[in-house]
Amino acid sequence: MARESASFFRPPAEEPPGPFLWYALQVRTRYERVVAEYLSGLDYEWFLPLCKDRKRWSDRVKQVELPLFPGYLFCRFDVQSRLPILKTPGVVQIVGYNRQPVPVDESEMAAIQTLVSSGVPNQLCSFVEIGDRVQIESGPLRGLEGILIESRGRHKLVLSVTLLQRSVAVEIDSMSVTPISSNPCDATGRVSEAEPVAV
Repeated sequence: MARESASFFRPPAEEPPGPFLWYALQVRTRYERVVAEYLSGLDYEWFLPLCKDRKRWSDRVKQVELPLFPGYLFCRFDVQSRLPILKTPGVVQIVGYNRQPVPVDESEMAAIQTLVSSGVPNQLCSFVEIGDRVQIESGPLRGLEGILIESRGRHKLVLSVTLLQRSVAVEIDSMSVTPISSNPCDATGRVSEAEPVAV
């Protein structure tokens, strides 16, 4: 089910003294907001993308905000001074390779921030690196690049955070995009059966 994006973001009180990069923090389940509030007290810039979803109980339906990437949030900081981050209650680790923190790609961060701020309904999907790479030419998501896929007869744009191996799909009008490069898809634009995509 498509969900409306929301944002939970805190910029720093002052500009950081250097060009710090964004890193992904893996946190304990349901501790995303707790960690974000703690980082606020330390004056870090952080970004917790949320999505609005409807939860049905026996007597009512309620709209709730959930993390777009459960168990993760993003923070901009000096990686050489990361000890306060690692000591933050609820933080499991800074995402990286071989125990070394790896920054999130700036273009991927910008794309997720644009999607969240647009309020366009979206849904989580399996991480993909296949299909036709396209750019949106009009509308609130103009300028974003992603992978074009087809699911249940509808065209969707997939935005990915490579470091987290997570993707988000948003339904789009295929007439509003232009191709950037071609990848192995069949003539209909569907991803081949050898490369399954769950949306």
